[in-house]
Amino acid sequence: MKRRTGNLLTDRPDLYEARFPDPDRLAGRWAEDLLGRYGAGPAVLDLGCGTGRDAAFLHGAGRRVTAADLSGTMLAHARTHHPGPVYEQADLSRFDFGQRVFDAVVCLDSSLLYCHTNEQLDGFLASCRRTLVPGGLLVAEMRNGAYFLGRDEPPAAPAVSCFTWQGTTYRSTTALHIDRAAQLLRRTRGWTADDGGPPVEEHSAWRLLLPQELRHFLTVHGFDVLALYDGPGPRTEPAWQPGAVPGTAADGDRIHLVARKSARRSVTRSAG
Repeated sequence: MKRRTGNLLTDRPDLYEARFPDPDRLAGRWAEDLLGRYGAGPAVLDLGCGTGRDAAFLHGAGRRVTAADLSGTMLAHARTHHPGPVYEQADLSRFDFGQRVFDAVVCLDSSLLYCHTNEQLDGFLASCRRTLVPGGLLVAEMRNGAYFLGRDEPPAAPAVSCFTWQGTTYRSTTALHIDRAAQLLRRTRGWTADDGGPPVEEHSAWRLLLPQELRHFLTVHGFDVLALYDGPGPRTEPAWQPGAVPGTAADGDRIHLVARKSARRSVTRSAG
């Protein structure tokens, strides 16, 4: 049977939500808690919004939300199933919303790490600074590059998982590879389903940023880091709960970031 390339879950947003359910909207609640804790205004830009669940939660919490993603399929799903925010297509590494400005930018679930190169990360942070009001916030959560780069190669045996949705069982086989030269965590995932469809092979990668490296990029682009810690967060174990106090260490497998746009101008572009 011919194998096709693509991304099964981003091509099927309904399947994505079935595979990664978030019935308590933990990620959205975590983001809203930090926005409130650090005094962000009501206008929020959610970058890499995916299916729109978190953006819709922030909208329901009283925020004026614009949500952006590169995937037109995800955006179509979001508009139908998670109405409220204004949904727009945009590239994280070079977005421009014209004269519109925001009190906060939210970037969840490692979306920032799709900026693979220094130039792309420069573009992301320059765009964030341009679109934020003075004193505006950047809130993000992502994988911690120090956790992966400081460890041995992931296990050679691929991880296997399966789940059933609407009568169809989906099975995935996932292999990870640390590309240290490029500072990328590369993933190859194969999907099969018992509905007779062709297998799907996915190739994804995330930039592995070290905490101090991330601080440097933010400083260069005119941001003051208010918090940079490993937990608790929406994808840590144990997970964040209301009232939890942000930690101080940054050596776990996730990084949580709060930065404020400084009154000073950005210093210079980082080295490419």
